[in-house]
Amino acid sequence: MVAANTLAFWAIQHYSTGDPLGAVDLVEAALSQAPKTGSARMTSMLHARACRAHARAGDTRAADRSANAALNAYENAAPIDDDLPCVYWYNLGEAHQLIGSSALNLGNPKRAVVHFLEASAVHTSQEAYNGDAFPRGHAIYPARLAEAHLSLGDVDAAVATAHDAVDRMGGVTSARGTSTLEDLRKKLARRRGIPAVADFLDYTDTE
Repeated sequence: MVAANTLAFWAIQHYSTGDPLGAVDLVEAALSQAPKTGSARMTSMLHARACRAHARAGDTRAADRSANAALNAYENAAPIDDDLPCVYWYNLGEAHQLIGSSALNLGNPKRAVVHFLEASAVHTSQEAYNGDAFPRGHAIYPARLAEAHLSLGDVDAAVATAHDAVDRMGGVTSARGTSTLEDLRKKLARRRGIPAVADFLDYTDTE
């Protein structure tokens, strides 16, 4: 259990710092340990991490396989209160957030929007993504959703969701310097001629 979980966190560091193939190797090593944990939730989480690593590496087929494996494994997950303590944070909503982020990395914003929205629309509150419990993700995921809306040409939805992301980050002061928001602002800046976009950019510049 400890080995698999530790390898998963090392994988995050690798794909977040420009070494997605190294992350793939780490997750595959973790998955080889997963049966020993007896936790379908752990197995699902590792497949979701593999999806992120493959997406960062630009491998659409491998990312799709891992996404499907994550959702399939989750179908056999025990209730969260009966599962391993180290995966207390991982539920179906989190799985959809990770898969949505991967789809965005792979240039599929339509699929990303579906998964980001599904993260909050799953059928029980226990399985919905709990943003209040995880403030950082609660802010970053809306910023990614805004980016997906923007890629699809829905500027109004992008701006509204961007405002939501800033609010969840604790306001502009807290949000400033956050790379996810800065990337979004750069993409919105290309459409500064749209009044709603200009207002958002001015707001995040001056607050």
